[in-house]
Amino acid sequence: MCELLGMSANVPTDICFSFTGLMQRGGGSGPHRDGWGISFYVGKGCRSFHDPQPSANSEVARLVQRHAMKSHIVISHIRQANVGRTCLENTHPFQRELWGQHWTFAHNGQLKDTSSLALNHYLPVGDTDSEHVFCWLLGELRTAFPKAPADASVVRYFLQQRCQFLKTLGVFNMLLSDGDHLYCFCSTKLSWITRRAPFGNACLSDADVNVDFGKETTPNDIVSVVATEPLTDNETWHTLQPGDMLVLHKGIALS
Repeated sequence: MCELLGMSANVPTDICFSFTGLMQRGGGSGPHRDGWGISFYVGKGCRSFHDPQPSANSEVARLVQRHAMKSHIVISHIRQANVGRTCLENTHPFQRELWGQHWTFAHNGQLKDTSSLALNHYLPVGDTDSEHVFCWLLGELRTAFPKAPADASVVRYFLQQRCQFLKTLGVFNMLLSDGDHLYCFCSTKLSWITRRAPFGNACLSDADVNVDFGKETTPNDIVSVVATEPLTDNETWHTLQPGDMLVLHKGIALS
């Protein structure tokens, strides 16, 4: 199956270190050879890169790795195709507009009977079950709330209810963001870590790379990273349980 990577931070932060670890799994240390993508929120905008080639030997991935593009929220995905062709339009993350915001979605897993999910407001461009479900999920939000709710927790509980339903169709590990919150739903496997002062040294599991975050951050920085599998081997990651939804805002997990 695919692998996910997400980041939420209280200050603009680059994800070069974590992305370096993830891209090795795309045809290098892992089998996820069927494309990759990454989206960075910058203000109200969203900068995205997609490539149907394996990330481990993608020139576009190396460009992203070398350039420290800073963002409050990042979503990335490496694909091991099971539904849909290996092509550019089927690479995650997918994006649509809702309530005047860019919504970004990436999914790990395989779902059955997604054709039974009626689409009203949004249609997929590619032929993956993931994009179909994303269109359905945003359509459900738009139908229930024509305007954005003033209370963000209303959106959280609505999404969690719909994600619990999607979990009954198969494996549904998900990252979703509106540029403000990062919603992370676990169906089978998802881990996360929050780094804050005092910062320490971190070593990647998939590459001979380490970084001293104490030299790269300020004492006020808070950065949370979410991944299918922990990306470092010298830090303690938290493991989400099936059915859990983690919501991150400015690097902090909301209760």
